[in-house]
Amino acid sequence: MRMIFIASALALGLALSGCASGKQEQDMKPEDVPQALLDRKYGQIHSRFTDGFKQAVGEADLRQVADQVVSDISSWKPMAKQSWNGGEYYGWADDSGKWGLILTTEETGRIDSLLMMPVQPDPDTDAARTKSAYGLPFTGEWTVFWGGENVFENYHYAVDSQRYAYDLVQTRDGYTYQGDKTKNESYYAFGQPIVASRDGTVAAVVDGIADNEPGGRMDPENPAGNVVVIDHGDGEFSILAHLQKGSVSVQVGDRLSKGDQIGLCGNSGNSSEPHLHFQVSDGKDLFDSKSIRVHWEQDRELRQGAVVDGG
Repeated sequence: MRMIFIASALALGLALSGCASGKQEQDMKPEDVPQALLDRKYGQIHSRFTDGFKQAVGEADLRQVADQVVSDISSWKPMAKQSWNGGEYYGWADDSGKWGLILTTEETGRIDSLLMMPVQPDPDTDAARTKSAYGLPFTGEWTVFWGGENVFENYHYAVDSQRYAYDLVQTRDGYTYQGDKTKNESYYAFGQPIVASRDGTVAAVVDGIADNEPGGRMDPENPAGNVVVIDHGDGEFSILAHLQKGSVSVQVGDRLSKGDQIGLCGNSGNSSEPHLHFQVSDGKDLFDSKSIRVHWEQDRELRQGAVVDGG
């Protein structure tokens, strides 16, 4: 699942069908990829990619980027594993702790993304929290797809402006959808009410951006899509992005109470399937301000894979 992604390092989004032998394809499992990178077995790795990414990145591209990263690495350590929509998500750290490797597979077991990025923890910002506690920005039960204080649980962490952002979906039996996965209406989160997590004043609104077709072309020119920004009056702004076209029910200047509906979950902007992007920042611009680690009510800890109920 691809969500908001702002590249700040060497990053590969890869997926190709292979032309290697059948034996190579059968032998290469996701768990084998880290060692295969160290062994420079790029052809075997490439053979496990899905068809879609072959148009974007070739074996030569993989070789060029990976060679720059793996030359100083002697081993990888498993850091994370999750199951989503019949596929798998894996994360590893290198022996020095300087590099992270993230890989996802689709339902067939083929690799549909591969990311290599620096691991740069920021203990100072990790220790700081929002001034006040925030409620959940939705009703009902949701799952944290990206969230946490490291790049393995939360790929936003690599970027100052989104370091403590969350991508949230609704799931049932490990799936975010039922039926035709190319239709927004098939996704449990699509059209669900999104609410203010604290009292505040609406500082910015974007509406009217079309929702993307899941798995199709995204909208990097309007990365947040339809969005509402709420000024909480203490230097903190909550940002709720990827809302459904035409669903925003507030205007700039409106006073909101915690729990007031501001729109519906959608799939607008740089998003590949319906989800809510939520973060708190020190300014109203998503990219020109810095995110702040959220102090959630009831001292909740929202990390990748956590299921939380907004009531």
